[in-house]
Amino acid sequence: NMQWIQFLLTVMAQNHLMDCQLYEFHYINESKNWTEAQQYCRKKHTDLVTVISMTDMERLYASQRDIKEAWIGLRDQTNAQRSWHWSLPEVEFNENETNWETGEPNNLKSDQNCGIIWKDSPSFLKWGDLSCNEQHNFLCYSENNSSQKYHLIYESKNWMEAQSYCRQNHTDLISGLEQLQDGEVNNGLNLTTAISRYIFTGLFSDTWRWSDGSSFSFRHWNLKFNNQRINSDQCAMTVFDDGGRWKNETCDERKPFICYDDNVILIKENKTWEDALYYCRDHHHDLVTITNMDDQRWIQEKVKEASTDYVWMGLRYTCTLDFWFWVSDEVVSYKNWALDGQMDDCDMSGAMETGGEHKWFKRNDADMFNFICSK
Repeated sequence: NMQWIQFLLTVMAQNHLMDCQLYEFHYINESKNWTEAQQYCRKKHTDLVTVISMTDMERLYASQRDIKEAWIGLRDQTNAQRSWHWSLPEVEFNENETNWETGEPNNLKSDQNCGIIWKDSPSFLKWGDLSCNEQHNFLCYSENNSSQKYHLIYESKNWMEAQSYCRQNHTDLISGLEQLQDGEVNNGLNLTTAISRYIFTGLFSDTWRWSDGSSFSFRHWNLKFNNQRINSDQCAMTVFDDGGRWKNETCDERKPFICYDDNVILIKENKTWEDALYYCRDHHHDLVTITNMDDQRWIQEKVKEASTDYVWMGLRYTCTLDFWFWVSDEVVSYKNWALDGQMDDCDMSGAMETGGEHKWFKRNDADMFNFICSK
């Protein structure tokens, strides 16, 4: 027992004080076109900034220092196929979890980039695609309201206005199969009372892609943005005079820009948990710590590239003291365990699955996996 407690103290004592953000933003107050900005960021940092949530936008807005507008890493590709996304950033679109009506999505007249559900039989709750510029009632989702999670809004708005309304008054537009199949939606809301034939959901498709190749779906466009235009070869900038909302511009404009530094790295070597820990400490900083949903989403984008089914994190169980802890000393406040993931057992550490929903599983320390280090 004394040996174990000594090991525990060694593991935790090596934690250095650092900003525990997994990525950092850098404002560059030099005017460059988008491609020059991308080259600069890739040379001196990691890449042009990727923005994954409203929390990121708040971080950017709080530290903008008199820059009125700046390029971000989003560009509308000329040769890309449309990709479907959910408006709520934490819900990833999954081709295997859909409820399309037969023959949908049909992209009629090549301009149907937003998702709806039918309010009547025989297609009740089935999904379809429509033009984002049509005006319909819509469904909002409230993350923090346990008494009523879903709200049918009887105002007719286009999709961008509906998204803006939901984000201001609730959390976001309803997103994901799980939410759309929740009993509170089809039983509790009486969707047939909607005053439009269709009801907008948080589903949208576009051809915009992040410079670093990640698939994050967060978008924060201004209300003039035309969702219907695809493959435009335009670039995105954040406009701080407009609350940070994004504007699409020709990429030749010369503007300041924002780079980011990635503070985590996937190591594609197979090691036991302890060997992974010491490797990270010798070569980088530590095994990674995940303290919130944005951290989780940043890491799960990385683990998609792993060569093992699981990836070690800095999460460890002590049977002597009977609790899980992060080796960085952080309390385990945010959790993402699989249902059968956290059975407490000696010689166990936490690993994230590289496929599926990227849940956390307890795995034997001797298992050999790829791992993620913080820098």
